[in-house]
Amino acid sequence: MIRCAECKGKGLCGLPKCPIMQRFYAQTNLLPVSEYMGPSPSIFIGSGGYPRVVGGPLLLRDSDTPTDWVARGLGIDDIVSIRSRTIRGSQPVASILEKAQEVALSKKPLDVEAQFEKPVRFDLSFDGTVAPIGLQGTLSKVDILDNAVVEPIVDRYTSDTDVRATEAVSALFKGGIDVYRVSGLLTAGLLGSKRRFVPTRWAITAVDDMVSLNLRKQVERSSPLQGVTVHSALLHGNRIVVILVPSSDFRFEMIERWQKQSLFGGADDVVVVDSEGRKKQGYSPIAGAYYSARLAVLEDLMARGRSARAVVIRDISGDYWAPLGTWVIREATRAAMRSPGVSCEDLGSAETLVTALLGSSFWLLKSSLIRDIRVQRTFADFF
Repeated sequence: MIRCAECKGKGLCGLPKCPIMQRFYAQTNLLPVSEYMGPSPSIFIGSGGYPRVVGGPLLLRDSDTPTDWVARGLGIDDIVSIRSRTIRGSQPVASILEKAQEVALSKKPLDVEAQFEKPVRFDLSFDGTVAPIGLQGTLSKVDILDNAVVEPIVDRYTSDTDVRATEAVSALFKGGIDVYRVSGLLTAGLLGSKRRFVPTRWAITAVDDMVSLNLRKQVERSSPLQGVTVHSALLHGNRIVVILVPSSDFRFEMIERWQKQSLFGGADDVVVVDSEGRKKQGYSPIAGAYYSARLAVLEDLMARGRSARAVVIRDISGDYWAPLGTWVIREATRAAMRSPGVSCEDLGSAETLVTALLGSSFWLLKSSLIRDIRVQRTFADFF
């Protein structure tokens, strides 16, 4: 049987109807419409046919921000309901450049009036990076009905065409603009000296990566963490466990397990591992989740003013029945890092605790970073 990870709703399993898509469809209570008047909180740019991509405003009367979903305590069914009735308005991006950028610039949703060539249709496809969108319509016309509200720092860096995108992204994040907002600005082609639309799924991972690389430089100038700690959190069937080991140089490893019979699991567990030393080599086989988890760890270390080596284990159960995007991993890891954590006497004690939290030692056999820490000594070990 072909797993959902390979199929993504294309029907390759042979079933007459995709069970995951049917659950999304059951949540769609919006009748097919040929026009829409209401808020647009963000834009979406597809990656198909790049660089001749299509995209436009997302149209929905609810929050489009994952941090808000988490704060409200929304479950998977609640989020699926929101995303199932979200409309993705599409046109060749060149034809809606200014209007799409105005939506992306505003820190609050802008009211828009949109007309479609045909009634919107259910057009769901799964992407492990982007939150799914249930409805799609080809735009014939779109008008912005109010004015964008733009933070001063956003206005500064979107107006400056001499600043490189990497510098603008890091400056915005340092200035208090969260990665969700920054990725929207990058998607809309509003950052950098050479500006162009960036497909949404690419922009999300790019921003996580750019911010992380800048944070890493600052973290490695900090003092080592005082003692080994373990942090844990659970969000939508995703258990995140983080081991932090004191070190003057940052190292990162992520181990991801899809439990058997889970969304992307099969008859057996599916485990994927990736890590980095001084530099990340190539794109991670864990995809966007790797960069989202790394960002959350570095955010916390930066806030503490400490440096450490980090092992992140993501353990996914069957409760995670729909791929909601890498924001789940980012927010779950942030929650884990915000938790008080457990101080451990040594690495062995941490290993025992993590195995107990996960109910399995599968991760220990996969971790090359743990093996390295056991046998290698760093400069900090002598003080």
